[in-house]
Amino acid sequence: MYDIVILGGGPGGYVAAERAGRMGKKVLLVEKERLGGVCLNHGCVPTKSLLNSAKLYLHALNSENYGVTVQGAEFSLEKAMKWKQNVVNTMVGGIEFLMKENGVDVVMGEGTVHADGSVSVGNETYKGNSLIIASGSSPFLPPVPGIESSTVITSRDLLQMEKLPGSLTVIGGGVIGMEFASLFSSVGVTVTVIEMLEEVLPMMDKRMAKMVRASMEEVDFRLSSRVTRIKNDRVFFEQNGKEQSVQSDYILVAVGRKANVESFKNAGIAMGRGFVMVDERMRTNLPNIYAIGDVTGKSMLAHSASRMGEVAVNTIAGKKDRMRYNAIPWALYTTLEAAGCGLTEDAAKKEGRSIHVGKYQMKNNSRFYAEHGKAAGLCKIVADADTGVILGIHFVGGVSSELIGGAAVIIESELRIQEIKEVIYPHPSLSEVIRDAVWQINQGGNDA
Repeated sequence: MYDIVILGGGPGGYVAAERAGRMGKKVLLVEKERLGGVCLNHGCVPTKSLLNSAKLYLHALNSENYGVTVQGAEFSLEKAMKWKQNVVNTMVGGIEFLMKENGVDVVMGEGTVHADGSVSVGNETYKGNSLIIASGSSPFLPPVPGIESSTVITSRDLLQMEKLPGSLTVIGGGVIGMEFASLFSSVGVTVTVIEMLEEVLPMMDKRMAKMVRASMEEVDFRLSSRVTRIKNDRVFFEQNGKEQSVQSDYILVAVGRKANVESFKNAGIAMGRGFVMVDERMRTNLPNIYAIGDVTGKSMLAHSASRMGEVAVNTIAGKKDRMRYNAIPWALYTTLEAAGCGLTEDAAKKEGRSIHVGKYQMKNNSRFYAEHGKAAGLCKIVADADTGVILGIHFVGGVSSELIGGAAVIIESELRIQEIKEVIYPHPSLSEVIRDAVWQINQGGNDA
């Protein structure tokens, strides 16, 4: 008998297992494939490894302005894939060590949840006082005629590719689609992105999303386009009332993800729109059964899953904790990086808030200019006009993914405009753009 049984060893499940193990709980972690889940093995981490390889290649090709001349730069997909796998294997090994260090039992195999909350793996059945479901999600394939074509692939397939294709069509202009479009276009592949909405990256500030799209000059974007069918290697779509098509070696479908529910579909757990329904403490409708991560549909990000895992474990342990979603950061690792946390300007206005906006061009930052010159870059701050509380911080350009952690602290702590003005940032550093953007608020920042 275990204190906690956890179904799924991704960033939600293994973090929950580690935290519970640290508390002295007797924990069983069930994983059907490899520890680390999709994020580590087939998603976030391998994608970022390959994107870094592509960025190094671009730096080599465009380094003369900075006094570095490189001759004969080449991109080897084989070597990049080998490095990617080395990264993945090293990280998986680290998680395996964490489980051993914290006394977590790990069972490899596909688990099935029964009505009494027990979990069977093969011929063995395991029971815990509490169960945490962290079964994750899988790529969603829309009901488009021809979607079963051999040329149609998912992000998982691309990460195992042995040879660069000559051309790639990406259906979906969200984070996954844009990162792969950036990766492959950077190394010479002809890329087309078909997006149903009028702009890519719908979660972003619209101006910043346009900046990211504009930076990908080699990519052919077809916006406001609805895919109607796929025939062999050709995608047909409607744009402005007319049918058009594009042909490519492969067709990547990146239109979203669906919850993995097969393992517990007969256990009586309440669902809503295909996802497990949970409260702010990650509790389902059944006593002592919790759900975290993608399977809840609340926030389909690895770091959200990890925090949900902590909340579930703390709740089981009798500690007061709850999941909050207002300060969850996101990052985009395209060649021109972007990141955000909190409300965008449009979202704040839709909530009926009176706001102040501060904007600061990154090229005016000395560290940024020294490393990037006049490249695109912007920091945007959204603040409540009545209270001065910072509601949202958004970046495009530079190492946005590294800046956003500090922004999340600001929003989670509900810091105000004046409080940020009084913080001393290191100079020269890119982080100064946060403070500079805040100062723009009282200097006509709404129009900066």
